[in-house]
Amino acid sequence: MKIYLATFALLLPCILAAQTKSDSVQRLDEVVIKAYFADQPVLKSPASASVIDSKQLSLQQSTSLVSAINTAPGVRMEERSPGSYRLSIRGSLLRSPFGVRNLKVYMDGLPITDAGGNTYINLLDAGNLGRLEILKGPEASVFGANSGGVVLIDPVSSKDSARVLADISGGSYGLFHETAGIQKLWKNYSLNINQAFQRSDGYRENSALNRNYIQTNQKYQYSSSGNLKLIAFYSDLQYETPGGLTKAQMDMDPRSARPATATLPGAADQHAAIYNKTFFGGLTNETSLFKDARFVLSVFGSTTDFKNPFITNYEKRREWTLGLRTYAEWNHVAANSSWKFNLGYESSQTGSDISNFNNDHGQPAAEQSSDYLKAFQSFAFSHLSYQSGRLFAEAALSLNFYKYYYKSYFPTVISQQSIKFDEQLMPRLALSYQVLQGFAWRASASRGYSPPTLAEIRSSNNVINTSLQPENGWNYETGFRLQSFSNRLWLDAVVFNYQLHDAIVRRLNDQDQEYFVNAGGTNQWGLETQLNFWLVRPNKRHIVRGVQLNNSYTLSYFKFKNYQNAEQNYSGNALTGVPKNIVVSSVSVQFPARLQLFIQHNYTSKLPLNDANSAFANSYNLVQAKLNWAHALKNNMLEFYVGADNLLNETYSLGNDLNAVGNRYFNPSPLRNYYAGISCHFSNK
Repeated sequence: MKIYLATFALLLPCILAAQTKSDSVQRLDEVVIKAYFADQPVLKSPASASVIDSKQLSLQQSTSLVSAINTAPGVRMEERSPGSYRLSIRGSLLRSPFGVRNLKVYMDGLPITDAGGNTYINLLDAGNLGRLEILKGPEASVFGANSGGVVLIDPVSSKDSARVLADISGGSYGLFHETAGIQKLWKNYSLNINQAFQRSDGYRENSALNRNYIQTNQKYQYSSSGNLKLIAFYSDLQYETPGGLTKAQMDMDPRSARPATATLPGAADQHAAIYNKTFFGGLTNETSLFKDARFVLSVFGSTTDFKNPFITNYEKRREWTLGLRTYAEWNHVAANSSWKFNLGYESSQTGSDISNFNNDHGQPAAEQSSDYLKAFQSFAFSHLSYQSGRLFAEAALSLNFYKYYYKSYFPTVISQQSIKFDEQLMPRLALSYQVLQGFAWRASASRGYSPPTLAEIRSSNNVINTSLQPENGWNYETGFRLQSFSNRLWLDAVVFNYQLHDAIVRRLNDQDQEYFVNAGGTNQWGLETQLNFWLVRPNKRHIVRGVQLNNSYTLSYFKFKNYQNAEQNYSGNALTGVPKNIVVSSVSVQFPARLQLFIQHNYTSKLPLNDANSAFANSYNLVQAKLNWAHALKNNMLEFYVGADNLLNETYSLGNDLNAVGNRYFNPSPLRNYYAGISCHFSNK
């Protein structure tokens, strides 16, 4: 908190100067939110949302989304080793040993979160994403069951009639990343194809990564009132998992993989790794029925071949998903007011054929268990937005359905059984009022609901847990946004309280196998702020062509309530894995000849590693920098860049194993490391 106040105090004179001289400032681009069916200026929107656009992504290393996403207040992305990511919004990673749960993720308007509640976000290549929009908390009933939030991803694209892109980079620990893409626009048809390859030896033993990725998005305007879009990608991902270390092991050799014990082999001995081959594809048809109405219908599906040799077993999964999303929209614009109404439905089903074997040094051996699970999720939703003068209001409601089937083949045969949860309503009401020009106040109330995922129902202990219940709760928040004329200054602040019931928590048994329980509930108070300021506005005359300062602050005062585990009472303890304070500050300086320097600092306070709050990870300070130079020739661009991460050479663990058996909490992150690359962009405007 002290760091945040000091940063704000240093910027205050600049803020005041920006307000008094606003009339002479050249107007900069305005950020919009696209989540609720139409572009909304962020200032007027009542949603708690963060937008990470292509310009912000270009400032970061293109091999990972971690540092870019972590600039958004209230959002935390972790990386235990290359390819092993976790993403949480407002403390939602309690349930996630890896991956993404209790969040919904959409790509180009289609859910890549399956009906079983899991999202393989590590399949995507960061260099082939154009824009991210993050809705925080249960803000989005129009996207169905979630208690953490929603991430909306746009694929990379441009308005150029023809374009060719290529990028190649390398760095420490055997890092190599290559991307290539082509785009062509015809009169009624657009084609975009992007490809990427990434590899790394990893900082630690048994932490290598390889990923091949190809993606296409296409659009056909078949009439003046209708178009058809395709989005598809295939990813072949392989990454080794080094496993957690104790504090003593990390201090002795942070680059080592998890060693063997008297009863269990080590991660390297068992060739612990993840192998994931996934194809995803979807079609969307949009038709304008008449002047003020449109109809959208999407169908999508995916297949996954997943293998996971682990310390205690070798898991194989065959998964498939099929679904549809559709909605109709009506608009009405009057002289002094307007409204928009959407009515829609989304449904999907995911089947998962899971078998576990003994792991014989990376090869499957004797069978341990075999089960089949199938999840069905659907929801109907409605959304009404109304604007009159300075008032903007939104009301949304979804009715959610969820059930799953399971049957067992081995070692015990169990005929098909079904579990159905009660239907759940997720309402949302949000208001924004523009008090003054450039100043808007907002407030909202919304309900979150998230059923257990298939990976939680049937976790690595190979037991189907039919007693696990959904988590749900109400979120209340209020805040303001301040924007100076010309958008030179931007300040967004919000406070919220989220009361979550039946929170799902990960635990481990004595054999290091995970299982999940409902932990009563949580009481989550939070503060999030985002400050952007052009200290030197963009110009073409001075030696310094522009200086932009950015700062985000997250205060998370999250506590367990009514949480009893056997003889232990954890009520009142801090929420596991959530740092109380995070401050991310950056400066981007532009010089002549298209030379740009970017420096970012991330302070993360200590965080509890177990529910008992008896072990903590230390706070850390991460500093990264990137220098790039671009040379333009007509419509072509050649760019060179160099960068460094962890300049202070901090010893830290970016992704911790929570509630780990034997105190193996830590996954040490790389020390100071470097990268460099070259990219080219050829276009025909």
